[in-house]
Amino acid sequence: MWGTILSEWLSLILRWLHVVAAIAWIGSSFYFIHLDLSLKPPEKLPKGVQGEAWQVHGGGFYRIMKYLVAPAQLPSELTWFKWEAYTTWLSGFALMVVVYYLDADLFLVDKSILDLTPLQAGLFSFCSLALAWLLYEAACRSGLAAHELPFAIGGYVFLVALTYAFTHVLSGRGAFNQIGAIIGTIMVANVFAVIIPNQKKIVASLLAGQTPDPKLGQAGKERSVHNNYLTLPVVVLMISNHYPLLFATRYNWLIVAIVLALGPIIRHFFNERHAGRASPWWVWGVAAFGMTAIALLSAAGPRDAKAARAAPAYAEVEEIVLSRCSMCHAAEPVWSGIVTAPKAVLLDNAEHIKRNARLIGRVAAWSSAMPPGNVTEMTAEERAVLAAWVADQRL
Repeated sequence: MWGTILSEWLSLILRWLHVVAAIAWIGSSFYFIHLDLSLKPPEKLPKGVQGEAWQVHGGGFYRIMKYLVAPAQLPSELTWFKWEAYTTWLSGFALMVVVYYLDADLFLVDKSILDLTPLQAGLFSFCSLALAWLLYEAACRSGLAAHELPFAIGGYVFLVALTYAFTHVLSGRGAFNQIGAIIGTIMVANVFAVIIPNQKKIVASLLAGQTPDPKLGQAGKERSVHNNYLTLPVVVLMISNHYPLLFATRYNWLIVAIVLALGPIIRHFFNERHAGRASPWWVWGVAAFGMTAIALLSAAGPRDAKAARAAPAYAEVEEIVLSRCSMCHAAEPVWSGIVTAPKAVLLDNAEHIKRNARLIGRVAAWSSAMPPGNVTEMTAEERAVLAAWVADQRL
């Protein structure tokens, strides 16, 4: 009992920290992208200034100038934006360990997809996380990133291929979290391994009375742009575990492919507006089409869905729910490590089962989110029975 309580509280604290840090990081990132794109050409400004912007906020006016490389003389104090990114990744990885690695048999493994041990699943997750970042870093340092459009297309294909592979190794929820973790790792590594080190080299050159290498700033800007276009997809992936019709359905990898395309397209709209160029209103037509496609794909049911059948007798439904679900969803759960029914949902008698019919349909009939990791081995035929019964309820 105490192990479960401590795990729950640790999960809450880490999730809270992760969300707060992510808000701070994304907020500052979006602000500086907007600022950078909205700078106006300088008039009678110090040498080396690329542009300036006037802004109003909180009852005051701000005049902001950006130097193309660096000012001739550094101020006595500089504000660095890095701990937001580092805290986001550290708290996120710790949360992944607590939720996905320590409970891998529930959230990372689905034995109906691939029969992995928790240790095997955890090692696969961690190694693929490191390998994906190394491949991205190698591609950037090879000079491929200088060719923006081919690099973007190649990166998109790479991430979609990874998603397809993950959905055939891990559970749907685990696969979505894994691809989100990879993108988040790439983004934080851009800050840690390139943006901040390059900025420190520029500062060191100035302090030494040398002219900083402009390529350092250009490389940092390149990685910042990558982060800008990756932000919206990673946010969707990180909250997707609350939506079983996304991660636990037949075409879950295609849903991720659409999300990975829509996020950068939507960012393009705002970037164009920030730069003062014509707003590409076509973006919202594409976004609406993409969201419609996601809705249709999510309605396809679980991967091994069986054909629709006639409405079953309630006794058949009750037998399935009691044998596959009630060991956790009961007043006194009997599943190891479960102290109280998850989300206070009880499925241990006819009244509770009928009251939660819509929820049963969403997580166990129209998707395969429950039982988590299919630990009680609910069959495709049983899911079809539940789907037919829920449809007959006319909810």
